[in-house]
Amino acid sequence: MTPSPEERVAELGLELPPLRRPAGHYRGWTTAGDVLHLAGQGADGHTGRLGADLGVDDGYAAARACALNLLAQARDAVGSLDRVAQVLVLRGYVACTDDFVDQPAVIDGASDLLASVFGERGEHARTAIGVRALPRGFAVELDAMLRVR
Repeated sequence: MTPSPEERVAELGLELPPLRRPAGHYRGWTTAGDVLHLAGQGADGHTGRLGADLGVDDGYAAARACALNLLAQARDAVGSLDRVAQVLVLRGYVACTDDFVDQPAVIDGASDLLASVFGERGEHARTAIGVRALPRGFAVELDAMLRVR
């Protein structure tokens, strides 16, 4: 039998971080029917710009850490990751230099983690965008939409 997402988190030795406080006047998540919208998440300790002071491996690790923050928000919203029926959309923003073009490889850090936790349900549509700066100096920020049961 295939392990549940909560079982996969344990098997992978992942620990979901404490919830991050919003950086402004917004909620960490909202719902519309069976769709859960997760607000943007950066990750403490992962600051800088790709192509300047960080390389792709650093960005991959930052995206993975951001995805853990998204999972913590999802668990807070619905009580258990087992209630996630599908990761619908992942949007990734990468703070980078003008000539940095490996945003997809950076955001793979999050996509790979979601696939590891949710299996086929973790496969999603995605955008990877390069930007000049992100809040609090984060190297990566992610937001997502999930279908929940």
